[in-house]
Amino acid sequence: MNETALPMSKRLPWLIQGGMGIAVSDWRLARSVSTAGQLGVVSGTAIDAVFARRLQKFGVDDALRSVLDRFPIRSIVDDVVRQFTTVRRRANTPYQNLLMLTHRSKRRSTDLLVLAAFAEVAMAKAGHSGIVGINLLTKVQIPTVALLCGAMLAGVDYVLMGAGVPTHIPGVLERLRHGQSVETKLTLANATTDESPTLHFDPAPYLDGSPELDRPKFIGIISSNVLANALVKRSEGTVDGFVVERPVAGGHNAPPRGPLTLDADESPIYGPRDEVDFDALASLGRPFWIGGGITNAEHVRAARQLGATGVQVGTLFAYCDESGMDEPLRAQVIKSVEAGDVDVRTSIRASSTGYPFKVVSVDGTISERDVYERRERRCDLGYLREAFLANDGSIGYRCAAEPVKAYVRKGGEVEPTIDSTCLCNGLMATCGLGQVRASGEIEPPIVTSGDCLNEIRTLLNGRSTYYAADVIEHLRAGLDDVSPALA
Repeated sequence: MNETALPMSKRLPWLIQGGMGIAVSDWRLARSVSTAGQLGVVSGTAIDAVFARRLQKFGVDDALRSVLDRFPIRSIVDDVVRQFTTVRRRANTPYQNLLMLTHRSKRRSTDLLVLAAFAEVAMAKAGHSGIVGINLLTKVQIPTVALLCGAMLAGVDYVLMGAGVPTHIPGVLERLRHGQSVETKLTLANATTDESPTLHFDPAPYLDGSPELDRPKFIGIISSNVLANALVKRSEGTVDGFVVERPVAGGHNAPPRGPLTLDADESPIYGPRDEVDFDALASLGRPFWIGGGITNAEHVRAARQLGATGVQVGTLFAYCDESGMDEPLRAQVIKSVEAGDVDVRTSIRASSTGYPFKVVSVDGTISERDVYERRERRCDLGYLREAFLANDGSIGYRCAAEPVKAYVRKGGEVEPTIDSTCLCNGLMATCGLGQVRASGEIEPPIVTSGDCLNEIRTLLNGRSTYYAADVIEHLRAGLDDVSPALA
């Protein structure tokens, strides 16, 4: 069949919009990109907390109500809505926090995960026939299967995962597709797999006798062809493609291969071992997209000359009008870019995960030393906590961004706590849902972007804002050698 005759859901997009969390890649941004014929992606990171806080802040409007009416289990919808909207939150008062997830979390927490992912994907897919993906972090293990179930109930087309080696996910998707229960091992920081607890998830309570779910395509986010090869060989199912994310990309980066060396700014130095062998990658027979530093049509053209189907783009979308970034914060960054180059630093300490993390220097954010030091250390969202085996044989949870004494008491070392940032609270503030503390202080945000942040000037072109469609048109000229089916 000629590809021009294929429905949009069967075509490969030349552009993937990056899955930026928390909620920067929200349903509005994903819908805009998807409506334009490319792969719009929602972030699944902390989406249960995002959903709960949105309910507390905005309630249920007609668009959300129409989506919730399609969720298979009405009692779950009623329970969640009642919990977070019965008493409307007043401005400048604290949000009701969720219980932090553990391997012992109750059914009510799982219900919220499934519903939140369903709602985000369904809102992104509403009103058009385009394709939508969901991005999850392999490092955040406990909510993953429930989120995948909710996304599949909403008809998600792609699942993208990085920040780890998600060899188990293709098999999980197959089991969920057939309505089968799923068991995965929770990684413990200081124990073997045999000592790790098993996470159980049964999709049956959410299916309401539904027929088989459609299996989304699985795209592994990788930094090397070595990792791509490992995913293909070791995965428990089909790997449908890859996003090759280069070190200049925003958010979390893969650490350099080999011994860690730092430059004068204490950023990691990447070398020849970190370069991707694109011929070897192409030999795996899967489509791939190149991400990181894609800011103009020539970059798209260069990616395709390397054999890529297309590109993944994050930073250009992060500052467009449809982005989920808090509007005043987004405007502040744009104004700073217009005034001169804004610094983006790759920190080896900011993230409690141990992965390098990009931090943008923005006034009033965690990037400023006095803001960082003034903030009270706390961990009350807990998505990046690591599980560990305590001396008494029980399973505990700790985070290098929590109070130092508490972390050390749980067996952690002091070194990882130095300059560690609570990304959960900081990124929640970045999307306009920062917690209000008892003192009246609002959690300060943290902004992350790729190294090429300052190149959004080209899209602004004298304006104070731009749109997702502008990004796509700006890059489309790189497709001058592409068939109309893909353009």
